[in-house]
Amino acid sequence: MFYAATSPPRFFTLVLLSGLSVLSLNMFVPSLSNIADEFQSDYTLVNLSIAGYAAVNAVLQLIIGPISDRFGRRPVLLAGMAIFILASLGCMLATDIWMFLMFRLLQGAVISGVVLSSVVIRDMMSARQAASLMGYLATAWAVAPMLGPVLGGVLDELFGWRATFLAFAGFGVVALVLCWCDLGETNKTPSSTFAKQFQAYPELLGSRRFWGYALCMAFSVGAFYAFIGGVPLVARQTFDMSAGTLGLYMGTITAGFLLGSFLSGRYADRHRLSTMMIAGRIVGCAGLVVGLALFLTVGVSVLSLFGACVFVGVGNGLTTPSSSAGALSVRPRLAGSAAGLSGSLMVGGGAVMSSLTGAVMTEENGAYALLGMMLFSSLLSLAAALYVFCIDRSEGL
Repeated sequence: MFYAATSPPRFFTLVLLSGLSVLSLNMFVPSLSNIADEFQSDYTLVNLSIAGYAAVNAVLQLIIGPISDRFGRRPVLLAGMAIFILASLGCMLATDIWMFLMFRLLQGAVISGVVLSSVVIRDMMSARQAASLMGYLATAWAVAPMLGPVLGGVLDELFGWRATFLAFAGFGVVALVLCWCDLGETNKTPSSTFAKQFQAYPELLGSRRFWGYALCMAFSVGAFYAFIGGVPLVARQTFDMSAGTLGLYMGTITAGFLLGSFLSGRYADRHRLSTMMIAGRIVGCAGLVVGLALFLTVGVSVLSLFGACVFVGVGNGLTTPSSSAGALSVRPRLAGSAAGLSGSLMVGGGAVMSSLTGAVMTEENGAYALLGMMLFSSLLSLAAALYVFCIDRSEGL
């Protein structure tokens, strides 16, 4: 018999919930072209399974955060996992592109895992301690998408793209059971009513520091969304890659994120949050500048494209834990709402970057446009990190 948990969760549970949330974004990306072929749909329409999914995630986070502040983290997580399981089965059984897209958007409920895992950590720890542990938690955000495209590409080649969504359903069942048995409630001071909760919102929305943290995170992750939205087209048109090979190469950016997240875990509790954010942004921007320089001097190659993206991953791994912990620490009693709003900005910005990248890319400029859009997003993120640093200096922190 499975007994409902009453104590705070083990770290492994938070890792699994976060990993599944991130895995759902890109595990099926190597199959995009095959899905378009089976449903006889334009690639731009099928790409809505990424951009549209990201937009739905953005909206859901605006709801998930406040609900978790009002009713608790546990019930929201359980509901999110249940919806994800049903939506995954719907994608697997879809008979046309519109049915597929509808269920794909419903899969967005799994975003509760990554949002509330961070909030659970912040419920129990100080800002710097939370940033350090989030760095280790973010290794799940790296390992899952690093292995995801590889697994998705293999499943596609062996059994077809539908097998990927059956795997999603299976992972969801495991996460739901573990969440029920191990994740007790950590929100010890829930809001008494939504009215009182929203009365406190102006404090959060009026904080310059919150917007600095949130925008740094949004544009940092925006570079990653630009990557996953544009790299399938470059791989197919420029390098003639198979789905399995693309899955392997897509692991480069998340391998970099794994390294950056590990470094955050080691050093985030020793340095200011803004210092870690700036360091990550410099690494990401420098890698993209070098990649574009190699395009212009040596020519477009697999090494120069994916090598530049490794640095983007490292930079994001250094930046994201600290910017996330900072956003959640501005008003601790509104941690869930802060996570929802900052996460919504992050995913919404990602959806915009993915769509813009797809819009500006052509067969002729594909690789240049891809790195150019990633650099544009990374520079905006650097500006936000410097803004937080300036606030720290002005306040003597």
